[in-house]
Amino acid sequence: MAPVRDALIVAGGLGTRMFPASAMLAKEALPLVDVPLLTHLMQEAVHAGATRIHIIARPGKDLSAWKEGRAELAHLGPHVHHHHLDPAQGVQVLVHEQVEQRGLGDAISCALHAVEGPFLVLLGDNLLMTQHHGPDVLAPSTASRDLVEAYEQTGRPVAGLMRVPPEEASSFGMVAMHDDRITEVVEKPAPGEAPSDLALCGRYLWTEDAAALLDRYDVEAHGELQSIRVQEHWMNEGGMTGVVHEGAIWYDAGRPLPWLKAQIDHALRREDMRGDLEAWLNSRLG
Repeated sequence: MAPVRDALIVAGGLGTRMFPASAMLAKEALPLVDVPLLTHLMQEAVHAGATRIHIIARPGKDLSAWKEGRAELAHLGPHVHHHHLDPAQGVQVLVHEQVEQRGLGDAISCALHAVEGPFLVLLGDNLLMTQHHGPDVLAPSTASRDLVEAYEQTGRPVAGLMRVPPEEASSFGMVAMHDDRITEVVEKPAPGEAPSDLALCGRYLWTEDAAALLDRYDVEAHGELQSIRVQEHWMNEGGMTGVVHEGAIWYDAGRPLPWLKAQIDHALRREDMRGDLEAWLNSRLG
């Protein structure tokens, strides 16, 4: 079984729901309190064993800080863990441009010429946090590592899943499961029609047949559902594993209110901020 050495971070969207902030800087540069979103994603990929990180971005996004690091500024923040200023931690970082926004499958295709074997896919506006610390601590999410471990056990492609309340199911791709296998994906089901409480949460491990399948289920015929068609192929031909990220907190950076809630929730879980923030919130709400 080939090792998982490549991780694709899909950051090609225009981020219009986060305008005007995303008109001025890459949405992936937005901080979760004080550590940028993209920094968290890169650290998660490295923690999962990736030796090449591929960032799929729209033309014109300036991601040089994450490619080159900012280690020369370490003296300005001696309390900051050095990997927050060098999130690649020495691994190779490549940026690929997605000129047109044609869905996840098309975004993945932009990087596959530089990918070998199975690979991770991380959606650039989703964080799955398993620990909550300040910038003095390196505590990467284990979400992608969980997918790699599942792949190493079965050899099958894998999707990460999170539980969502019924009233939110219509915003996600919801799955049906049999044992550890995904048997169906229902994209944004009508209220009451979700097959379970498990939602696709922006973490995948695709196997090395992905390029051939993306050609077979081409974007011209399937549009933004191309990636769902590929996953349905795996479900019907050998199976696709679902990993439920129990205990993780899911933060969405794609919309202003969920991202504002993420800031508050994360800060309330951090020992260095909890007390002062709770006191201020109590006084403000009172």
